Formats: sequence, C-alpha cells, structure tokens
Amino acid sequence: MADKPIRADKAGAVAELTENFRNSPATVLTEYRGLTVAQLTELRRSLGRTTSYTVAKNTLAKRAATEAGIDGLDALFTGPTALAFVSGDPVEAAKSLRDFAKANPLLVIKGGVFEGKAITAAEVTKIADLESREVLLAKLAGAMKANLSKAAAVLQAPLSKTARTVAALQDKRAQEGAE
Repeated sequence: MADKPIRADKAGAVAELTENFRNSPATVLTEYRGLTVAQLTELRRSLGRTTSYTVAKNTLAKRAATEAGIDGLDALFTGPTALAFVSGDPVEAAKSLRDFAKANPLLVIKGGVFEGKAITAAEVTKIADLESREVLLAKLAGAMKANLSKAAAVLQAPLSKTARTVAALQDKRAQEGAE
C-alpha cells in the first residue's frame, strides 16, 4: 500500500490527516454506522472546540497513520470510520465519546492513539474513567498542602510541649509558694 502512488486530489487529505495524527496527543477511532446527521452534529458539539471529529476513508486514514509513524491501527480501519482528533484534554474527549456512545449505541469506539501509541477500546474507556487534569492537580495540591501542615505540626509540637511544661512548672511553683 505504501508503494502505490497516491492521486494528487487525495494527497491533500492524507497530508491533513497525517498532520492531525502528529499534532494530537490523542485520537479516538469510532464507527458511526446508522447515526443521523443530526446525531453526528450533536456529537461534534458535545466534544467541544478542542476535539475535531472527522469522517475519513479507511485507505487514506491508514496511510496517514503510517506516515505519522503510528503502528497497530490497521485492524481498526474497517467499516465506516470517523476520527476524533483531540487537541485538549484527552480525558474530557474520551468521557464525551463514552457518554454519547451510551446514549447512542450505534456509535462504537474502536480504539485509538494516545501519545503516539495504539490503544484498545477498553483503554479508551479507562481513560474516560479518569478524573480531569484539573481535578487531579487539585487533589495533588491538596495532598501536598496536607503533608506540609502535618510537617509544621510535628515541628511545632516540641516547642508547644516545652511551653506547656514550663507553664505547668510555674503554676506548680506558684501553688507551692502560696501554701
């Protein structure tokens, strides 16, 4: 297939798909057989601005993936294939696709590419089950803050214990002096 020359009118489409494969941190391959144009429009809206959903011919998409240096997708290029090129958060895009597929069973997630490596449909679902980047960063910041608070309490404990001991001794001496 790679040795066969490509027609000039399709070379532009392959170049665009290759560029999308190279520039996207994640790409999800789906089968859209049976979905209406209105449903596809709704899917594109649910994916947001950071994900483009493109219907592509299998031969052109396969060639573009090969030119982008991605292996392991050839078996996924069967039937009507659409590609979701993610330029934003892959977790959010995977969640949107998973949720849409639950509501519209005709959309089938075939697999995809994550950071240049082919992944299965099950792995796309695992990515969708993750929390968003912002939530994970917030949890990390909270954990770091909690550990710093614990460290401050541990370092402060001997000082406060010493202060309480000195205060108790002073109170004891004052009581003994009053008697």
